[in-house]
Amino acid sequence: MKAPADLLLLPQWVIPVETEGALANHAVVVQDGCILDVLPADSAQTRYDATQTLALPDRALIPGLVNLHGHAAMSLFRGFADDLPLMAWLNERIWPAEKKHVSEAFVRDGTLLAAAEMLAGGITTCNDMYFFPQAAGEAFLQAGMRAILGMIVLERPSAYAPDADNYLARGLALRDKLKDEPLLAFAFAPHAPYTISDATFGRINILAEQLGLPVHIHLHETADEIRDSLKQYGARPLERLARLGLLGPNFIGVHAVHVNEAEIGLLAQYGCHVAHCPTSNLKLASGIAPTFELMRAGVNLGLGTDGAASNNRLDLFAEMRLAALLAKGVSGDATALSAAAALKMATLGAARALNLDDRIGSIVPGKRADLVAVDLQALPSQPVFDPVSHLVYVAGREDVTHAWVDGKLQLNERCLVNLEPDDLTARATYWRNKLTA
Repeated sequence: MKAPADLLLLPQWVIPVETEGALANHAVVVQDGCILDVLPADSAQTRYDATQTLALPDRALIPGLVNLHGHAAMSLFRGFADDLPLMAWLNERIWPAEKKHVSEAFVRDGTLLAAAEMLAGGITTCNDMYFFPQAAGEAFLQAGMRAILGMIVLERPSAYAPDADNYLARGLALRDKLKDEPLLAFAFAPHAPYTISDATFGRINILAEQLGLPVHIHLHETADEIRDSLKQYGARPLERLARLGLLGPNFIGVHAVHVNEAEIGLLAQYGCHVAHCPTSNLKLASGIAPTFELMRAGVNLGLGTDGAASNNRLDLFAEMRLAALLAKGVSGDATALSAAAALKMATLGAARALNLDDRIGSIVPGKRADLVAVDLQALPSQPVFDPVSHLVYVAGREDVTHAWVDGKLQLNERCLVNLEPDDLTARATYWRNKLTA
């Protein structure tokens, strides 16, 4: 007698990620939102009686991509402040516009727009950092996307909160309210060392240890950040955070462009993680992160897009390719960051940084069914010798045809299931007119 299943997927290749390479002519069986089995296709059809069977010829089935660092609502700032260095970008354009326009409605609409872009490009999980995280959470749930909501903290006032204590209080209250929502998780998200006091870092450290939550922070993004920290605190930012007890397996440093050999050793020693955002770092002229050295030291890396205001695409296929090419070019070693390693950064590495690697990030029985189908049949993709190599060096987000989150179909033959493109375009046009009025 056959065992029951909800969904039987029959792709050309299954890319497990936990083991390198591809499984040809294998099936993935899904039951109750969970990966039930991965086995040869012939055996699967003999063993399981599935409610739905979906053939995916010429497609690679990969784990849903995990965006380790983003500001989803800033999709409404796409192209608004281009071709500026970081501090001018912040002080002259972004922060004044945020002060005037950011609200719950802005965050909800911007996050819906970002979620649509990400899901269509194979991103099923986003680690988000922005104001009004409840509005962002509502938007992610409407889209059917998995998200980690950053409990953002700043010392300066905003429309969201007047001071650091209030930021923390609002974030913790939201976590208490939504902590049982299966698609949402939480992280502390202090903006950066230069916007957070020692006292606030102390509180965050205690709370993060008590609750077992990640700490997600911009770190060593520019050379100016380090010079200013030396003047104000007599220490480089990472050294200061180490003194305050922030470093550990729950620490995610975003960017880590300007880290020296000793600091790389410190990140490895404490089991920290780095969110590598190569496009944003190049566009803001921040520099190139030493990914080869970080990996060689044993630091876990994940990939992030950053926000659309500094990238301008929420595209992890582009980030995988750029990360691999930069690592090779800077190191002078063509083996520095392989296609398999780049794909792992965009899936299991990012999931591990978020303490979600027991649930997502690879295709193995027992994990949640966050899955993406990528079409490799187009003429520019021919011939296919190695589908993993193709995913990084050839394929693009436009080749994503299907996406499932928790076993639920959210992208079907390149069409979003829960979001209406015309509605999102109208929302984006409304905010463009507000920002340019």
